[in-house]
Amino acid sequence: MPDSSPTPLRVAVLADSDTRWKWGALTARRIAPESTVHGYLLWGRATPTERQLAEIGADADELSEVSAADFLADLGRRAHGDSGAEPFDILVLACVGGTIQAMLHGLARAWRTADTRPAVVTGYVGVVYEKLPDGLLLRHGADLVLANSPYDARRFRAVYDGVRADSSAVTECALPFLDGRAYDPGPAERGERPYRVVFAVQPSVPAGRNDRVYLLDRAVAHARRHPEREVILKLRSKPSEHTTHIEELPYQRLAERIKDDQPANFRLAYGNMGEILDETDLLVTVSSTAALESLHRSVPTAVLSDLGVREPLGNHYFIGSGCFASWDELDAGYLPEPDPEWLADQGIGTSHELAFATARGRLTELLEQRDRSGLPPLTPYYTARTAPGYLPGVLARHGLDIKGEPKAGHRSAEAQQDGMRAASRRLLRRTARGAYRAGVQRVAPIIRRWGQL
Repeated sequence: MPDSSPTPLRVAVLADSDTRWKWGALTARRIAPESTVHGYLLWGRATPTERQLAEIGADADELSEVSAADFLADLGRRAHGDSGAEPFDILVLACVGGTIQAMLHGLARAWRTADTRPAVVTGYVGVVYEKLPDGLLLRHGADLVLANSPYDARRFRAVYDGVRADSSAVTECALPFLDGRAYDPGPAERGERPYRVVFAVQPSVPAGRNDRVYLLDRAVAHARRHPEREVILKLRSKPSEHTTHIEELPYQRLAERIKDDQPANFRLAYGNMGEILDETDLLVTVSSTAALESLHRSVPTAVLSDLGVREPLGNHYFIGSGCFASWDELDAGYLPEPDPEWLADQGIGTSHELAFATARGRLTELLEQRDRSGLPPLTPYYTARTAPGYLPGVLARHGLDIKGEPKAGHRSAEAQQDGMRAASRRLLRRTARGAYRAGVQRVAPIIRRWGQL
């Protein structure tokens, strides 16, 4: 008897960093369960390493590293049936705003004569605490712009409506990695393991050396004050790696000065955040999205106020959460109590089945429309008419002209090289990436310090 089960949806995910890959791949699984996922890692400063990909725990059925030109050419060929590979049903753009805008224009051109195209989805990898209008308008033009909470959905629609942009694409859901088992204080209370405090650090917050040294010293001091506890400095990346944000002063290097005087109950750790939260009794951070993950699990969570509650730190986003505390208060045993209304407005505590139901429903409607009459062309808010002084620069950074066409000299890398030359190119890319990272993390800060003398 022939198999009558539906063919799994094919989802493509384009990502340009480790955290955005995590968001994009997990979002694909939430909005299209049982789908096959083809991942495209956009080559650049923050292309994730194999170690980072393994740590994230978000897999793909296929995964390749591409340039912007490679990606646009492949998606164009697939939509026209020219590549021999099946076209995609859904495309998730998990990139920085400027890259998303460039891809929307490039794809609009690549698909202009195609009979069909994928439904295009985009959104944000975490809390949106800065550059809200800029980032949102750069994402406008996708079929779905995912908002990670009721709070975000209201803000997103207000921005689009306020500039006469269509806000119907805004779709409420939740962060796809809010998951895991609920907090159980029992093992620590029964003495089965030490009470565990995890300080989730961030690559660029705070930025200054003095502030980062201060936070490191306070975490170490907390370990000394509470020898019965285990204090873990949760790191995002190794010094040779990059994440979404540039880390000029890795905590690993700052910690080298105290390695001979480090208390036995203090350590640095990498690893999947979900697995670490499984045995965390107190999560401490300045403003990391990890705070939302821990709050979702009901893990006691502290957002540090030591350096102030300020926009550059991003911790102003947590105003009203009830989670602010200083290291002095934590040293004295204080545990913040989160505000239930704030949690609900952030979409925290909602099951994935419920949180993504609307997005799945809207995708079903889009795919039915595609099969029935075809999806309309992509129409971003920014055009040569609405933003003639801004859009050309955004597109040019990705090798596109104002029409979304590749500029001369930006042909697909695959069209230029093959065989051994392609292998040599990949090796050169890895070498260049390492040199670039070394320059950003080691040489650039020294040059800036020289300039301050």
